[in-house]
Formats: sequence, C-alpha cells, structure tokens
Amino acid sequence: MDFRTCLIVDDSRIIRKVARRIVEGLGYEVDEAADGAEAFAYCTGAMPDVLLVDWNMPVMDGITFLRRLRAMPGGKRPKVLFCTIETRPERIAEALAAGADDYVMKPFDGEILQSKLTEVGAIAA
Repeated sequence: MDFRTCLIVDDSRIIRKVARRIVEGLGYEVDEAADGAEAFAYCTGAMPDVLLVDWNMPVMDGITFLRRLRAMPGGKRPKVLFCTIETRPERIAEALAAGADDYVMKPFDGEILQSKLTEVGAIAA
C-alpha cells in the first residue's frame, strides 16, 4: 500500500492539531512543522505527498517556503494547499503564482479540507 504523507506547516499548534485530526481521518500519515524553515529541512529529507502551508509564520513564511520547495529536486510533485486568513484576490493570486495548487480559508473544517484535497487530486473523488 502506498502511504500518503502530509506535512502540516503552521506556527499554531492548535491549527496543526485540528488539521492533523482531519487529514489522518482521510487516511494520511501526518507530520508537522512549525515554520517554513522546519518544513524545508523536512522536505530535503522526505518529500511529502501533500502539504498544508500557513502563510504568516516566523522564521520563514509560507510564500518563501513554497517558492523554495518548488525550486528543489522533486519539489514540483507534492500537492500544496495554502491555508490562510488572506481574502484579497491579489494575495491568493500570489500564492497560486508561487506554486500553490489551491488555497483554504481559515478557519476550515473537515468537509472543506476534504473537498479541496479532492479538487487538487490528492484524494479520490
């Protein structure tokens, strides 16, 4: 069986915990990172299948991480959902231009996350 792995990148422990519960419920093996630098280090060792990435984080923000991820070997493969409170269209366009497959508005629930993961092809419809 091919393990589907997901890395949740968010500086909020509560958000990571909520997202972990949802994503594990969808059959993923989940790891967590508290910022973009931690996530980047993780990805150099093991590239996850899916990443949920927060925008505003200390050390390295989500956009910087995403650009670096997409530039690294194998970094184009994972599906990336950008999780953000940003609602301005130009900010969402920036995330998509940086390489996000889609975005999820915070706060999100299981239904929203599942539908977004289905949309990007990370889980079967």
